[in-house]
Amino acid sequence: MLTKNRLKYYSSLLNKKHRIDEKKFLVEGHKLIIEALDSGYTCEIIIVLKESEAENQNLIKQLSRKKINTEIVKSSDFEKLCDTKNPQGIIGVFHFRQQFSSDFEHEKLIAALENISDPGNVGTIIRNSDWFGVKNILLSPDCAEVYNPKVIRASAGSVFHLNIFEEKDFYNVLKEQKNNGFVILCADLNGENLYAHTISKKTILVLANEANGPTNELLEICNAKITIPRIGKAESLNVANASAVILSTLSQG
Repeated sequence: MLTKNRLKYYSSLLNKKHRIDEKKFLVEGHKLIIEALDSGYTCEIIIVLKESEAENQNLIKQLSRKKINTEIVKSSDFEKLCDTKNPQGIIGVFHFRQQFSSDFEHEKLIAALENISDPGNVGTIIRNSDWFGVKNILLSPDCAEVYNPKVIRASAGSVFHLNIFEEKDFYNVLKEQKNNGFVILCADLNGENLYAHTISKKTILVLANEANGPTNELLEICNAKITIPRIGKAESLNVANASAVILSTLSQG
């Protein structure tokens, strides 16, 4: 039985500070829970809404064989753990995966995000990166946190497949990789035509905050700015949509 104190503890993981302090996070929904388990994340407990027990029976049996504790709770308790208006009836509590410094020597394309605070955009960029074969993503400190429930949902599980580094020393990491032979490309409305750009063997694509654009500190590091040429009258592209177009092109290099 899940005690009130334990329920309160798990519901606190909806808060970023508690997630970081406890190094745990919530995953809502059958598909995302399977993605996290298959990607090697450690599950502490699965919490199932009583009304959803029957439809999740097969998963509950699988978890039981793996000796993962499952608790069935009533609706009023389950809602305290939910970040969505229409919960899917099953939530997992997972531990952060230890992220070691990666050796990018053999990587051809890396994505980096500067100050992108909208979790939907961050999650979608992670999903796009996964689709186009990008294995490593660098996040500046002001980006939405990788284990934010909205980031996880928007990534459709891709957050569990990639190496995502939340870099406190973001700009120095970029400088270090520049010294290691990477060309730093910054997506910007005032950049050169993406399709006329000569793709380098080793590239870091930096996508910046949609409203403010790239910072001066970032522009000082970048080798070049690129843009998707505009044909119609739209003022700009959403940064997540733009990431798909640019990554599609750069991944072919």
